[in-house]
Amino acid sequence: MTQAIRSLLALAVAVFTLSLAAPAHAQDPAAGRQKADTCMGCHGIQGYQASFPEIYKVPKLSGQNTQYLINALNEYKKGERKHPTMHAVASTLSDKDIADLAAFFHQYGAADIKPAPETLTPPPSPAVAALITKGACTSCHGANFSKPIDPSYPKLAGQYASYLAAALKAYATEGNPYVGRNNAIMSVQAKQFTHAELERIADYVGSLPSELRTVQNPRFR
Repeated sequence: MTQAIRSLLALAVAVFTLSLAAPAHAQDPAAGRQKADTCMGCHGIQGYQASFPEIYKVPKLSGQNTQYLINALNEYKKGERKHPTMHAVASTLSDKDIADLAAFFHQYGAADIKPAPETLTPPPSPAVAALITKGACTSCHGANFSKPIDPSYPKLAGQYASYLAAALKAYATEGNPYVGRNNAIMSVQAKQFTHAELERIADYVGSLPSELRTVQNPRFR
């Protein structure tokens, strides 16, 4: 393991320790369901595709880690994740709203999902394995990309590949008013790769057995 990767992992642990010290808000999944209508307009449609600022399938939220969802919504709210629509939505949410929504999506439909295999199944090609090793991806996101080292990191296995690719490219993007993510760890990692390499990683991770899903909104069936 290189010194740069060791430093990044130490930073990851420090960030997680700080997150544990942050005040928590009570999480009410039932209240979150009552607040989720706007979210379901995109995240409740199987394979729904965003068209601005980039074209990709909106991410699967059901089964995702609660703390990660809280963090993501707060980042959209603060503009640390650039996305005009998500910023507009998140800006209307209180801390309690965010906690409730995250708790709702974490458990929504998750009971029907089987646990992912403990190891990468199927295994990556040698070329993709080399990219994953170079990025030390499993050091934070888990050996199977479904069991990250703490709940503030996302499950990635089986997430839509187009979304994963867009997210990885966003971490490497600077100076764009509509696209970009402010995360010191992921920025360093993503900038090591070409866009084509990031897409190869995303395609493989997106193909893995998943503990995530999009639960179809009954209104859209």
